[in-house]
Amino acid sequence: MHNPAILYPVFALACWTALVLLLIPYFRVRAGLRREIVSEDFKYGESSRVPAYVSIPNRNYMNLLELPVLFYVVCLILYVTQLETQISASSSSLILTLAWIYVALRIMHSIIHLSYNAVMHRLTAFALSNAVLVLIWILTAAQVANIKG
Repeated sequence: MHNPAILYPVFALACWTALVLLLIPYFRVRAGLRREIVSEDFKYGESSRVPAYVSIPNRNYMNLLELPVLFYVVCLILYVTQLETQISASSSSLILTLAWIYVALRIMHSIIHLSYNAVMHRLTAFALSNAVLVLIWILTAAQVANIKG
């Protein structure tokens, strides 16, 4: 039987992404009611007339749909191949821990982006999350290479 533990960080990041998605219509409708924007401001994406506080949730949502796709893929590889049952407990635990660290860093990146938006703080969280993702892929590839079929 498959161990679902590697899927829990996937569910957590997917839920976070859905929450950020909900911010987009909230801020757009609010700005529309305040007459800060009109529907034509979104005809070809977001026009320069769209206030930053309205466009940032959309940009953050796009960030959550870019590199996290590779996170979803590697976690599904681990689950579908049952790799977590074929590698040592310490390696499996390390990969699972790194998966949760990745999710925490992506959430941190979003919170920074959606709140005070300090670019260097946001960049740090983004870069660290990418380094963790690369490490997960390297560990997974190494484990696949070591499987004796």
